[in-house]
Amino acid sequence: MADISIKNRIEKLREEIERLRNEYHIKNNPKVTDDVYESLTRELHDLEKKYPQYRDPNSSINRVAGAPLPEFKKMKHDIRMLSLNDVFGEDEIVDWETRCLKMLGNRTSLNYFCEVKLDGLSASLHYKDGKFIKGATRGDGFVGEDITENLRMIESIPLFLKGNIKGEIEVRGEVVMTKKSWESLNKKQEKFGRPTFANTRNAAAGSLRQLDPKIVKERGLDFFAWDIASYPTNIKNHSDKHKILKEIGFQVAPYEREANNLKEVFSFIKEVGVIRPKLPYGTDGMVISVDNIEIQDSLGIVGKAPRYMVAYKYEAERATTVVTSITVNVGRTGVMTPLAHFNPTLVAGSTISKATLHNMDQIERLDIKVGDTVVIQKAGDVIPEVVEVLTNMRTGKEKKFKMPEHCPVCNFKIERKMGEQESSVAYYCTNKNCPARSRRGMQHFVNVYEIYEIGPKILDRLKDEGLISDAADLFTLEAADLSGLERFGEKSAMNIINSIHSHRKVLLWRFIYALGIIHIGEQTAQDIANHFGSYIKISKASIDDINSIPNIGPVVSKSIYEYFNQKENIAFINKLIKNGVVIDESRVAKSNKLKDKTFVLTGTLETLSRDEAKKMIIGEGGRVSSSVSNKTDYVLAGSEAGSKLGDAQKLGVKIITEKEFLKMI
Repeated sequence: MADISIKNRIEKLREEIERLRNEYHIKNNPKVTDDVYESLTRELHDLEKKYPQYRDPNSSINRVAGAPLPEFKKMKHDIRMLSLNDVFGEDEIVDWETRCLKMLGNRTSLNYFCEVKLDGLSASLHYKDGKFIKGATRGDGFVGEDITENLRMIESIPLFLKGNIKGEIEVRGEVVMTKKSWESLNKKQEKFGRPTFANTRNAAAGSLRQLDPKIVKERGLDFFAWDIASYPTNIKNHSDKHKILKEIGFQVAPYEREANNLKEVFSFIKEVGVIRPKLPYGTDGMVISVDNIEIQDSLGIVGKAPRYMVAYKYEAERATTVVTSITVNVGRTGVMTPLAHFNPTLVAGSTISKATLHNMDQIERLDIKVGDTVVIQKAGDVIPEVVEVLTNMRTGKEKKFKMPEHCPVCNFKIERKMGEQESSVAYYCTNKNCPARSRRGMQHFVNVYEIYEIGPKILDRLKDEGLISDAADLFTLEAADLSGLERFGEKSAMNIINSIHSHRKVLLWRFIYALGIIHIGEQTAQDIANHFGSYIKISKASIDDINSIPNIGPVVSKSIYEYFNQKENIAFINKLIKNGVVIDESRVAKSNKLKDKTFVLTGTLETLSRDEAKKMIIGEGGRVSSSVSNKTDYVLAGSEAGSKLGDAQKLGVKIITEKEFLKMI
């Protein structure tokens, strides 16, 4: 990316982040989810770090929350309310610890305190001699909004603290709304034609900013304390603060733990990550603190955030990226499905580089163009998809996508028809014999390549979702493409992807056989591979060259010749190679020990699988047949041999054991 493009991208990011920040924190009317906001912020942070010449101290990423609403009185914080730096992944937590230890100098390890980060609105509560006197939002960190009367309406905020506490105490925490209350509130909002809330955080924030305290009371907000900013007596650890908070009448985050090292921190993060979707409150991460307060004071604060505390963010289900191109795939019914391609982007724990756009109606609805900054989503059983275009990020260089006039697989004309749903439009390949529409041909391909994890139903689903047009597209799939399929988890998706990757390298005869050339069976493919020894020689062979191979007649020769002289077939082969398929030409017959000898296998062998024995025979120049005839030279028989053994005895074919076979080669 040229310097001018980098600078323009940074400026665009700043403008959009500032606009979204204002919508999110000031107007309480977010246009995007937290995941999207954080994705844009992270990109800006990375660019400013990589290109310091474009860094701006007034950048949005250096600000905390937003300015107070004019409807409420302003309240200055006695102690600044800080924001936290985010970390993503274990590596970044390790880097954070390394920085802390380096600053401290005289320590080699640290103790930590972990607590679930609830997704709500931060608030500060002030008590005098145990009595609640005032409260405020975080605001910009220095000045917040006086929401004292609204806070009084929250049942879980004690108006009088337990114990005989004298003097002033400031408690900080999160005002939240349960998922159940949020759903109920949105139903009421819809009933009366009012706008709904995007998530529990915004429902809590919107409720807390109501001028009428009665509305706050009706909405059933909750409060979880997470810090004591000031307290009459000395406190040694952050974990001690939580113990005190519970003793004086507050509830704290439902999941918290002291940790002696990062290994224990990571274990707790994973433990909560499993149950997090089922928690009654929205959560977006885990707050990790250096537990000892004296050490916290030594580490201090930099900019807007403390050095001694970070917010680990769980994998986002949405992220932002830039569309680099749009292509189309052909489904098994001939329908054309557009796919957006972009640089590899981490979302919901998977790195993806493409996402479905479903159809032209969706492209037009989103108004998506090549070069657009978009929001991509992957959650649960959802195939990665583009859900939104951030039009404010446009530079004017974006290009509109047009559906091609001809099928990218067979080059037949594409026809525009009404879709299955009323008023929807779909595009179809008009060639009923288009290779992309052949289910049987694709299943034959994966079977020959021994990718047994992919069955007919999976192939159908991949084609219906527009993830593949032909067998060559299988080698471009990623785990993220599959993990969103119905009844697919990450493990099964990875098993399929690993199987595909492990079968990229294929023997020459398998490569020829998998192409599905008419009249070319397994044995014929082996004979052709053994005779020519390379794909190039096969593709350039004349009919006479092919016909000279023993056991191959003129009909088969013509079929092979015609296949390799059709440009569509060569394009498919080139696509296979481009997508990573490697033709192994080094394992054509190793020797001629078994040349012109035909074997039939039956029963269970002692040390070899039948497939291994088969490969050994072919490797030594022999042939393998599925049935016994007068042309059979040997029947290799194991235990529990079937009817083929009887056929061999009737025809007088020599029967050999595995031991005799191994001696032969």
